[in-house]
Parts: sequence; C-alpha cells; structure tokens
Amino acid sequence: MNLTQVDGDDFFGFNKIGLNLGPMIAVPFGKKKNWSVSMELLYSQKGSYHRGSTDTTRYRLVQDYAEVPVLIHFTDKKVISGGLGFSYGQLINYRETTNNFYSTVFPDQPEPSNSDISFIADIQIRLFSKMWANLRYQYSVVSNRTVKVYNPKAYPPLPPAPQEQYNNVISIRLTWVFNQEKISKRPKQQNNTETF
Repeated sequence: MNLTQVDGDDFFGFNKIGLNLGPMIAVPFGKKKNWSVSMELLYSQKGSYHRGSTDTTRYRLVQDYAEVPVLIHFTDKKVISGGLGFSYGQLINYRETTNNFYSTVFPDQPEPSNSDISFIADIQIRLFSKMWANLRYQYSVVSNRTVKVYNPKAYPPLPPAPQEQYNNVISIRLTWVFNQEKISKRPKQQNNTETF
C-alpha cells in the first residue's frame, strides 16, 4: 500500500491510503551477483486526504498512475537489499473533492500534470525463502502543477499566491520472488551410422 500526501496543498500528514501493486523483473550482475537492476510495471494510487475540522474543509485528491520504476539494488548476504532509482508515472485517473462535492479548492485550479517523474529510495529485508518486506520512499522531482493558495491568517488579506505541488509517498510492500528455472541440457547423441 501507499501512504501519500501532496506537498504544496497546505494539508499535512500521510493520510491518503492507496494501492501499489504489479510485477517486477530483476537482473543480477557482478561477480558475486549481489548487484541487480530492476524494472517494474505498477498500478500506484497517490494523492492527499484531509478530514477537516470546525475551521477547515474536508478535502481529497485521488491520482491513479501507471508507473514504471527503474532501480539499481545492492543485496548483502541475501538478507537485506537497498536500492536507488527513478520512476515515470502516467496519470490514468484523477478526482478532486472538497466537502464531498466534485470541485477544486479554487475554481481556477489547473488539473495535475499527466506525468510524474519521481526519485526512489528502497530497502528490502528477506522474511523467509522467497518473500521480502519492502519499504520505499518516493518524491516527485518535477512539480505536478502550480496552484493558488490563500493564507487566511495574513493581515492585511493577501491574494492567493502560486505554489508548486509534489507527490510525497511512503510504500509498504511484500514481494514474492520467482526464480528463473534452469534449462537442463541433454548430451548430444553420437551418430554412429557410417555413410558410403
């Protein structure tokens, strides 16, 4: 699952919960095969959620991505693995609600960008056999959109100020590894038939 927030919307906390699932291919390299490069194809839900209170509004931002992370990993003693990389996400669904009504915080707010480029830091610990526990941190390196934010505490009142927004994600995952089966090679049969 993803625990997400959007930096730049003036709401704080990783309160939005979403899915993070899909297949991964990892190719080991190096003399000891403790380095590997991986590529994933994920369905990843990001966004922001604020429950509201007596002086604020209830707010929810839902952003669903088809995401392709590429990472380089180092695995120590086949027990713990760390990785760094980048991810490209393509927005496939977007919904923004305020007080349970479909709208934006301000009527003239732009929609999020169709793409999200993020930096990833990743750590995995083997639980048993082929199952790993995975903790991942992901942050947008390019702004998703520029919004207008109003500061109600400013005196005298100020007009809404432009502010950049970035996806901020913590992922908690389980990974099951399917090892490639070795193909057994049969010895070639010798042909003892003589030709004349």
